[in-house]
Amino acid sequence: MNVENPAEIYLKLENLQPIGSFKIRGASNAIRTLDHEKIKNGVWTLSAGNHGQGLAWNAQRLGVKCSVIVPDSTAKTKIEAMEKMGTKVIPVPIPRDPEKLKRVRDPQTYTDMKGLYIAPANNYAVMTGQGTIGLEIMEDLPDVDTVLTLFGGGGLSCGVASAIKALKPNVKIYGCTAETGTALAESFTRGEQVDTQRTPSFVAGASSSVLDPQMWKLAKQLLDGAIVVTLEEICETIRLLCKHNHIIAEGAGAVPVAAALSGRAGKGKIACVVSGGNIDLKTLTQIYQGKIPRH
Repeated sequence: MNVENPAEIYLKLENLQPIGSFKIRGASNAIRTLDHEKIKNGVWTLSAGNHGQGLAWNAQRLGVKCSVIVPDSTAKTKIEAMEKMGTKVIPVPIPRDPEKLKRVRDPQTYTDMKGLYIAPANNYAVMTGQGTIGLEIMEDLPDVDTVLTLFGGGGLSCGVASAIKALKPNVKIYGCTAETGTALAESFTRGEQVDTQRTPSFVAGASSSVLDPQMWKLAKQLLDGAIVVTLEEICETIRLLCKHNHIIAEGAGAVPVAAALSGRAGKGKIACVVSGGNIDLKTLTQIYQGKIPRH
């Protein structure tokens, strides 16, 4: 890690949201802009955990049923949080093969699910909600040079980029991912959508190996590129945030900060979206002890 990086690094702490994640913004905008008649039979989604929590939080307050399909490797803390809000959580195994993974991520695969499907990324209402982060960054740091967000499904990066580029087009915005899923970076390098093999890790939600075609179309228009960080850099960043800033970040939440600290995002004023803090205590303990947790 480049500890001599001269950049000024600012943190947008979405880990302090009521559900511990930025996902509450997009889920709130998506579900609350719908007519109640459309959601009277409930809502459901596919999620690595945080979007599911955002949907569960809103569904509970609106008095509608909610179901969330999650990877079977989802952090226990995220599953317990959704279940406490009355949500039905359905774990499914996630394959490494890109073609099989596409089928798992396709909502049409789940024909027995009841209610209205609300996508975690490829949904304009969701992206609009996430875009409010960009507006707040510009309000608090109008002279920002670069903004870094995690890139999972793409809703956060594209939502934030859309808002910021509309106000200040010269701000650089990068989607950041872990080395365990480099589809975005390889797609930018080749200039076309590329799917890669998925490598399981503790960094849920920031290891994109398969891109949604519509989200790639938006990403290549809105983002200035992609930055990939290693698991070691992510762990070092989580330790740094915890020890020196008293901030708890999950793996995905630490990815943009790791990118900034590495020096690969350049100099100047860099705003990093710490997207979430929903990390299992066991995983956090292993990282704090200098280990890289197994998935």
